[in-house]
Amino acid sequence: MALNKKQLAEFETQLIDWKAELEMGQSVNVQSMTELEQTSFPDPTDQASMETDRNFDLRIKDRERKLIKKIDQAIARIKDGEFGECESCGGDISVKRLHARPVTTLCIECKTAQEQEERTRLD
Repeated sequence: MALNKKQLAEFETQLIDWKAELEMGQSVNVQSMTELEQTSFPDPTDQASMETDRNFDLRIKDRERKLIKKIDQAIARIKDGEFGECESCGGDISVKRLHARPVTTLCIECKTAQEQEERTRLD
């Protein structure tokens, strides 16, 4: 079942809002990290703790940056008329799955098969 124009518009709004929220959070984090870097810690333990926190924040920021890219790609798929279409089998991705993960590019069957293949390779 292909998505109608109203559903596509709702997904686009959701994705745009989600992206704006992530971008705002990223700019706030960069500002706070810059302030922290200018703080000097006389205690090496405090310095190490700050470095650990900073590395954790950087990993989160990197994940958010990748998610923003996926959001942009999903918005492009909406504009191209390909949103909700599985890139593997070409079938429809269920609306329920799209609500749970609007940046997905695979239907549940193809995603399950992909995960099983990955587990097989790791064993």
